[in-house]
Amino acid sequence: MKSLIPFLAGALVALGAGWAAFPRVIYQTRPQPVDFSHKVHSDKAGAKCEDCHGFRDDGTFTGSPTLDKCAGCHTAAMGTTAAEKAFIEQYVTPNREPQWRAYAQQPENVFFSHAAHVKLGKLQCDRCHGAIGSTDKLPAHSQDRISGYSRQTMSMDACIDCHRDNKLEHSCMDCHK
Repeated sequence: MKSLIPFLAGALVALGAGWAAFPRVIYQTRPQPVDFSHKVHSDKAGAKCEDCHGFRDDGTFTGSPTLDKCAGCHTAAMGTTAAEKAFIEQYVTPNREPQWRAYAQQPENVFFSHAAHVKLGKLQCDRCHGAIGSTDKLPAHSQDRISGYSRQTMSMDACIDCHRDNKLEHSCMDCHK
């Protein structure tokens, strides 16, 4: 029995170390290329989500805005922040697209329509994306080194829970192609 105590203590230490270290090892965390404030754009400029994140003519979601959306207002500084000055110098003036890191990336076998959820389902962006629209800084992008998916990608369970809460039942093939 005495020899079992050091073994169990070692096993607990190893499990604890693994529990703490594994997320740091598997996920690569990097900041977004631009120090962007949704709060400034929504509160001070009166921008809405769809002003920058919209739909193409075929109903597909455009994702992160392209530089031309930003440059429409930011050819010259509108405020006094260092972040805006850096954005203009690094991206607008040289006409260089920011390489945004996508928080949500669906697996190739999953079809998700923003248009169906926003336009038909009348869902607000914060329902799935949380309070990102009122943040002063974008969260760091955390990418799984093995799968390549972002840690912030929604889970299938979250989608199923929302559909059940709204009394929507679907077959697996509605989303999985």
